[in-house]
Amino acid sequence: MKLTFVGADHEVTGSCHYLHVAGKHVLIDCGMQQGIDEFENVEIPVDEGLIDYVFLTHAHVDHSGLLPLLYAKGFRGQILATDATVDLCNIMLRDCAHIQMQEAEWKSRKAKRSANQAPIEPLYTMEDADGAIKRLVPFHYDEVYELCDGIKFRFTDVGHLLGSSSIEIWATEGNTTKKIVFSGDIGNKKHTLIRDPQYTKDADYVIMESTYGDRYHPKDRPDYVKELANEFSEAFSKGGNVVIPSFAVGRTQEMLYYIREIKEQNLLPDYPDFPVYVDSPLAVEATGVFQKNIANCFSDEAKAMVMKGINPITFPDLHLSITSDESKMINFDATPKVILSASGMCEAGRIRHHLKHNLWREECTILFVGYQAVGTLGRMIIDGEKEVKLFGETIEVRAKIKTLAGLSGHADKDGLLEWINNIGCKPSKVFVVHGDDNSSKLFTETLKAEYGYDAYAPYSGTEYDLLNNCFIYEAVPVPVTKKKKAGKVSDVFARLLAAGQRLISVIYKNEGCANKDLAKFADQINSLADKWDREI
Repeated sequence: MKLTFVGADHEVTGSCHYLHVAGKHVLIDCGMQQGIDEFENVEIPVDEGLIDYVFLTHAHVDHSGLLPLLYAKGFRGQILATDATVDLCNIMLRDCAHIQMQEAEWKSRKAKRSANQAPIEPLYTMEDADGAIKRLVPFHYDEVYELCDGIKFRFTDVGHLLGSSSIEIWATEGNTTKKIVFSGDIGNKKHTLIRDPQYTKDADYVIMESTYGDRYHPKDRPDYVKELANEFSEAFSKGGNVVIPSFAVGRTQEMLYYIREIKEQNLLPDYPDFPVYVDSPLAVEATGVFQKNIANCFSDEAKAMVMKGINPITFPDLHLSITSDESKMINFDATPKVILSASGMCEAGRIRHHLKHNLWREECTILFVGYQAVGTLGRMIIDGEKEVKLFGETIEVRAKIKTLAGLSGHADKDGLLEWINNIGCKPSKVFVVHGDDNSSKLFTETLKAEYGYDAYAPYSGTEYDLLNNCFIYEAVPVPVTKKKKAGKVSDVFARLLAAGQRLISVIYKNEGCANKDLAKFADQINSLADKWDREI
């Protein structure tokens, strides 16, 4: 029974953990790295084709974004997630693939203009995304399921995103059972739309996030409706736009909730009909998923509005832009407006076009409403860069740059402590992950010194024996010396290699079958090999 830490260790994105238990190879999350890698990450310890299951805490890309790559490399197991997470991944993984293919095409066109540069392959394709989506299996909150001999599990609502969960896994080997709890991303309390985090009663081991483990949200919850109204009024009075880089899933719907309040309360009497554009096909589809999951995921406040016949995330003068032509027309309209567009960290998508058209305008406001990882364009703008590159063009930053303080989907330090302290008996070990180097270290020290937990912040590659409660290997930090690029697997020969890896995994899984069947299988493989074996 072994746990290996792969991704989001002393880093905030790229979450991935490997669990070997009851003879099964299991991943918890398979996320994409966003921003700059600070430390080198180890590879998944087994071939992708050997992985039996992936538990997915939620649909955000830094937890789910490499599932298509996993599929492309031979994974054919099950991906277990909550009902709402499955619904969101259906659209988010396809959107990720679309962005990968679109950016690869743009870079390839650029490469053609340079001598001796090969075309750029996407990280994965739409076919890979569809393959991963077909492996998704939905489960309800709060029910204990038996996955296979030696593994039971339960999803608990952790209030970070629609469908987000902490995952309890009961792992049994021989006569010993250990309960391992993966916190996922713990949500900020008092959401407008989704429920507050629910707590877990007991655990032998806890793997918990620490994104805001070194800081606090404002004690008094800001009046976001009033703050937004003030920012809108200031920009509109100067003839400018308010551009909001917003995560398409979760944050966009929350912003729509606040804007509906502004219009309902008539807080901008001089601009009662101001237009609001949601310029993200993904955000539009995600809003539909939110409507579908009202009963299981919405807060009591939001459900009460729905019971009264009020749609909490729509209002007059709301425009949903789907096509690229509709997106382009937004910036040709001189009417002051609010533009909500993804991606939230400004790394890809339509938001980059809106920044190109509005960053240089002093009358405009760029309003950040979510976490910006180090190395992302959003973080560069917040940190005061005077010029940024967009589509090969240098753009001066003249617009007002504003951050809406405290508006976060993550629990702060107090929220994280409240979650861990609600676990009844102290776990044997608490592993602190999913926080930058400073945050994970400081939160670990808080757990140890102030609350008496046996806490540890592992680096990627650390291995732990869960049966005997001891380290197999303690990894040391290996700083990244150059930007790593994930292996491209979408070319034909790489697909062939992935198919070979999968064949090996299938062979191992058939060990112990009847000799007659194994002989037939071997003959089929040899026949195929004879057909393609070519002398060099």
